[in-house]
Amino acid sequence: MLYLLYTWMVDQKWIHEGMFEGPVVRAALAIMLSFLIVLFCGGRVIRWLMKMKLGDLPEFHNKELNELSKNKKNTPTMGGIMIIGSILITSLLMADLTVFYVKAALFCMVYLAGLGMVDDWLKLRLAWRPSGSRDGLLAWEKMVFQIGLGVLLAVFIYYHWRHDGAPSYQLNWPFVRSMTLPIWVFCVLTVLVIAGSSNAVNLTDGMDGLAAGCMAIVAFAFLALAHTTGSVGWAARLGFTWINQASELAIVCGAITGACLGFLWYNCNPAQVFMGDTGSLALGGTIGYIAIVIRQEPMLLLVGGIFVVEAMSVMMQVTYFRMTKGKRIFLCSPIHHHFHLKGWSEQQVVVRFWLISALCAAFGIATVKLR
Repeated sequence: MLYLLYTWMVDQKWIHEGMFEGPVVRAALAIMLSFLIVLFCGGRVIRWLMKMKLGDLPEFHNKELNELSKNKKNTPTMGGIMIIGSILITSLLMADLTVFYVKAALFCMVYLAGLGMVDDWLKLRLAWRPSGSRDGLLAWEKMVFQIGLGVLLAVFIYYHWRHDGAPSYQLNWPFVRSMTLPIWVFCVLTVLVIAGSSNAVNLTDGMDGLAAGCMAIVAFAFLALAHTTGSVGWAARLGFTWINQASELAIVCGAITGACLGFLWYNCNPAQVFMGDTGSLALGGTIGYIAIVIRQEPMLLLVGGIFVVEAMSVMMQVTYFRMTKGKRIFLCSPIHHHFHLKGWSEQQVVVRFWLISALCAAFGIATVKLR
């Protein structure tokens, strides 16, 4: 909105062209604005959540973990609304709203935030399951909505690419040049990335500041990748598939980074608020969508290494448990709980996972020059 106002003022010769033209400046401003929105609105949102009695006590299928988490009782959850609200406001103000990719990113985020909000509400307020379970939506119920979103985005992105003349089935692999994929593989890949990244961040959100800190690092790395992919010169120099106007997604990445940093102000240990599925599903799905648009799905596996490890630990644990009829690989999954039960404090687990996430991001960015 502000960008459109800026371009209109340039056309009217009221201000000089070039001051806020590039996406890098607006992405930097988006980080600061998004951070400040969460910082100044966070206290009010937390008090409103407490007034609505949306407090939670994390429950695990492990008595020792439940004992370790008993001090978190009645901590407000659904704090993801302050993250999503900040990203939405910042993107509407700073990004070029005529760009399809920006509008689709915001749609993806709001859609998954709504899905997460329903899940959180069922956990907190409605124990309507026959078993009395507080698990919210069942896994297959969430998966249906995530797959539906993935298919919808795949179709619209593909047809937008065709209209733009972009090579929609070009995939950028680390270490090697782009490779061509059949269009049906692109559609399947879109569904897998949207659902996978969304659920992976959701699984990581189990300790104070863990998911928010890791997501801030990943989003900042994708800010750089989105800018280079949308720049003709940088894309050619690095061997990327150039995607016209994709650099506007750098502003969305900046907004995500700032919102997550602002949320950490309230979510660091001891947390005053949890993001809940409202935040984690939306953040994971949105960063997955951005990876799809800029043709960097493999890079998501490197930069988001922590999220991959968290999701893999759950799949390995469940598979091994069923195959061996009760045996476990980890003391508890996702893997951050395993280290907590091994004797690491919650702060140690979170900070060490942040460090690993930063190293994964640095390694992912480094592979760009090795193509």
